[in-house]
Amino acid sequence: MRINLRNWALAAALGIGITGCAAQAIAAPFFQERDQQQRDQDYSKNKTYQQGVREGRDDQARNRDHSRKRHFKKDEDQKAYEAGYQKGHGN
Repeated sequence: MRINLRNWALAAALGIGITGCAAQAIAAPFFQERDQQQRDQDYSKNKTYQQGVREGRDDQARNRDHSRKRHFKKDEDQKAYEAGYQKGHGN
């Protein structure tokens, strides 16, 4: 009886571990795709994005490295500005 209980517990632990690893392997591409979509948001009509593009191009033309450090109240505006700056600067 004791051996059967030990084998059953070992088999259950092994099964749970394998199932958990398989679930992570299956779900990983979905999370990566969602993260990529969030990074590739279309900010092209956003004013702060356009400001970032202009300032990035200006810094690129004058061989400067992010000379203006802008801070916006909204996190979304900050992300749009940085995305625009990177695009304008050529990174």
